[in-house]
Amino acid sequence: MKRKRQQKRRPMRMIRLWDLDRAQKALPYLRSVTQSLREHWLDAQRKRVEVNRLAKRPGRPDRSAIIANERAAEEKTRAEDRFSDALHELMGIDVYLLDPVRGVAFIPFQKQEELAWYVFDLFDSDNLKFWRFHQDPLETRRPIGEPDNQTALNVSA
Repeated sequence: MKRKRQQKRRPMRMIRLWDLDRAQKALPYLRSVTQSLREHWLDAQRKRVEVNRLAKRPGRPDRSAIIANERAAEEKTRAEDRFSDALHELMGIDVYLLDPVRGVAFIPFQKQEELAWYVFDLFDSDNLKFWRFHQDPLETRRPIGEPDNQTALNVSA
């Protein structure tokens, strides 16, 4: 008979819930961090493509090709580290990145005794105008400030 291996239990972590006023006051900071995340993500992707391109060169690499490949790999690692640092900064305030390219993040709050999320959109003129319940599909957007019986919008990518 096989014994079940003991799995380490991660300690439960409580997330801080935001209110609308606090979220709106944090918008300049959220815009800054989300923009940085987007730039670092795109930079890391460019560096990853460059590393792959250099690795696929035909023939035996010469000294300059080896140096270029090492330099590109180091730059890729640094870009990924910058992205990771910015992501940890955002998660440290309990805001969660959904899509780095589109600049979409979720800010947790409580609505009718349920977990809900404000949807932060970097490229929307009003960065914070939608929300969704936790159990809603990711595409669901409910306008902030509208009555609760308002039908939700489904935004396709």
